[in-house]
Amino acid sequence: MASKTFKIGEYAQGGIITVMVMGSKITVIGKEWDFSKGSKRSSDQSNAKEFTRTEISGNDSYNELYDCISSLSTHYWAKEIIKWVSSKTKLKQSIW
Repeated sequence: MASKTFKIGEYAQGGIITVMVMGSKITVIGKEWDFSKGSKRSSDQSNAKEFTRTEISGNDSYNELYDCISSLSTHYWAKEIIKWVSSKTKLKQSIW
């Protein structure tokens, strides 16, 4: 299992997106920034409050993953997160 927390800040709903990859199952979690732990990127946000969780299965789920992440953040961050996910699993972009 691989996971990464992206502390995006004002360019994402809640400010934090955590992605977990377990084989071909991808989980995207949107979290609210916990200001009691600090407002800098270096602050510990491991216990931030979760407000959404989406589970995506299958290696041909590029479009579903992109839609999920871009609904939480911008196109740039969606592409950056997908780039990280692609390095952890085989992710194919399907043609409509």
